[in-house]
Amino acid sequence: MSVPVIAGLGTASPPSAHQDELWERFFSRHYSGATRALAQRIFANSGVERRQAAVNPLIEDVSDWPTERRMRRYQVEALPLGKEAVGRALTSAGLAAGDIGLFVVCSCTGYATPGLDILLARDLGMAPSTQRMFVGHMGCYAALPGLGAASDFVTARGRPALLLCTELTSLHLQPSSARVDTQQIVSHALFSDAAVAAVVVPGGRGYAVRAVTSVTDSSTADHMTWDVTDTGFRMGLSPKVPQVLATHVRGLVDELLAGHGRTLSEVDGWAVHPGGPRILTVVERELALAPTALAASRQTLAENGNCSSPTVLLILDRLLRVAPSPRRVVMLAFGPGLTLYAALLERHV
Repeated sequence: MSVPVIAGLGTASPPSAHQDELWERFFSRHYSGATRALAQRIFANSGVERRQAAVNPLIEDVSDWPTERRMRRYQVEALPLGKEAVGRALTSAGLAAGDIGLFVVCSCTGYATPGLDILLARDLGMAPSTQRMFVGHMGCYAALPGLGAASDFVTARGRPALLLCTELTSLHLQPSSARVDTQQIVSHALFSDAAVAAVVVPGGRGYAVRAVTSVTDSSTADHMTWDVTDTGFRMGLSPKVPQVLATHVRGLVDELLAGHGRTLSEVDGWAVHPGGPRILTVVERELALAPTALAASRQTLAENGNCSSPTVLLILDRLLRVAPSPRRVVMLAFGPGLTLYAALLERHV
């Protein structure tokens, strides 16, 4: 059977803005009264220094837009962003769009039919026989089941697959008149936009995808939600999420590594989705990691914010650009369910 190997990554981001500037010039006026003081503290302690936005509130306030208008704008902004990321990933892997056998697209911030998978396959010149898969409503962890599906296709068919994660969270700014709570303020302080693509091929140089695994604690399904409203999609993010992760993350990682005869001490690269600073602190504690182990995750949070599904791939891209690159990487991402996903990658030559 073919070994699925990540042979190329490509990233694309819209223009960025400083977190302090976003607060001072927009969000400080978006909130009022006691809520404003609370929001200021949350923004200051978010761990975010810069964020990217396809629809920047400093230029264009979409908070009162109806969902239909936001979805139309999603298509306008997401297509070129996704095309840029895919083009870079294909170039990195040395492949053409026509070589791709399966195209997997993950996104939970916009919907239309025909979707990004069809329109990008057409515009990029993929073959009419290219199979497609669209993954929605998985949120921040979607990249890992997407990577698993792409890897399974490569293993079974011996043909290249392409994964694209594209999110435009900036389209879902909620109106100031809406019910304001701490969870919504946290999402406004953390989330950002990005697109990342990964090419998976049968064998060759890169990082072999050894395993993808998950655990879902459905008793905590209400801890993370993404509700469709008349004014965009509204995030629900319980402060109990880190507690749930603390319960499950060590067992999930130990199981992942044991299945391949590995231990925590043999992992020299960690790509952990930064749902927020507390998430990273909990993972670091539960896995007994060195203080520098999650440096790439913290840097990504600081420089990119939480971009939902592309984020863990942004961290992987950062890890692989550092010399010497890690021999073995564990990727972790978390989202609705409450669901934890993990993947094990190993350098392949």
